[in-house]
This record gives sequence, C-alpha cells and structure tokens, in this order.
Amino acid sequence: MDGVEELEEYPEWDDEYFMEVAGRLIYHYDLEKDKQAAGERFPMYGEMTIENKKHFLHPSIEIANHQSYEHLFAQRVDRIRTDDLDRLVELGHDLAADWIDPGPEHYSTEFTFVTVTEAIPDEVRSQVRGLDERTLLKYGYNGHYEVNLVVVAPEQRELLSNDAADVNEAFTTWEEIEREEPGLFGLIKRRLQL
Repeated sequence: MDGVEELEEYPEWDDEYFMEVAGRLIYHYDLEKDKQAAGERFPMYGEMTIENKKHFLHPSIEIANHQSYEHLFAQRVDRIRTDDLDRLVELGHDLAADWIDPGPEHYSTEFTFVTVTEAIPDEVRSQVRGLDERTLLKYGYNGHYEVNLVVVAPEQRELLSNDAADVNEAFTTWEEIEREEPGLFGLIKRRLQL
C-alpha cells in the first residue's frame, strides 16, 4: 500500500489544468515543478526511463540490453507562434547534444514539448502536423532521438501534435482515458506499432 501512497504524492501546481495532467502522468513519469533547461523555464517537467533486458538461457547471460528515455516539458503561453515552435525544436536538439550519452545500449530518447494556449492558429497547425524530427545517432548504432511538439487549447477542447508524440491522452483531460482491453488484433497491432 505504501507504493500507491507514494505515487499519489507529486508537486502541486497553481494551474488546475496542470494538476489534472499530473494526475494522469504520475504513474509513468517522475514529475518536477519549474524545470530549467538550457535557460528556458518550464512549469512542468516529466522524465521516464525504460530499461529493456533480455536473457539467454540464464539471467547472467544478457543480450540486447537497451534504455529508452522520455523528457516531457510543458508550459503555458497566451499565444503560440511558429517562431516559438522553432525555438522549442532547436532547444530539443541542443538538449539532445547535452543530455544523451550515445552508446550501443542507448535505444531512444524523446524530447516532447507541450504548449498550453488559448487557441491554435492555422500556421501552427500545419507546422506541428508536418514535424518529423527524428535523428539517428551514428547511423542508428547508438539509437536515435526525436523532438515532438504538442499544442493544446483546453478551453477549446483541442489538441494537436506531430505523429510521434504519444502523450496526447494525458493532455486531453476532457476525454476519458482508454479503459478497454485490446483484443488479439489490437495487441498485435500495438506490438508491431502499426
């Protein structure tokens, strides 16, 4: 029971929307408040680390060990512009250069920037939809990293993200989180990432 109580403890934000999102993210991310990254301040930051270990015949014989990391940065602005998105993408590349320790055990790192705003302009829509910022490290031998953008207008009940971003469900607080267990086809589709 102590593990459940620990999970329920997380930083508190003055922003009600961030509090709702934190309640959805806390089970997968280590959350921090007011994170500084390369001179930028983000009211919400989340970090997730996934280690994949495979064994052959015996647990002491390990093969194909690798790690995946995800860094989530969330901020609120009055108005979002394409220049702001460009700045966030550049920040993602700068952080990748500083934070990633490339090696054969590094599989992937994702930098996801979420901007909460009042409305989503058309030029922002086209830029976010067209974003594809996946970079191979040493031709993929040392894994890869991705920069993702999510723009959400909670008052309008609207969220927009590039295809690789996978935190949409946490930020669409006006919708229920998927509770249905997928069938056999759904499990295969998820496993093959179709």
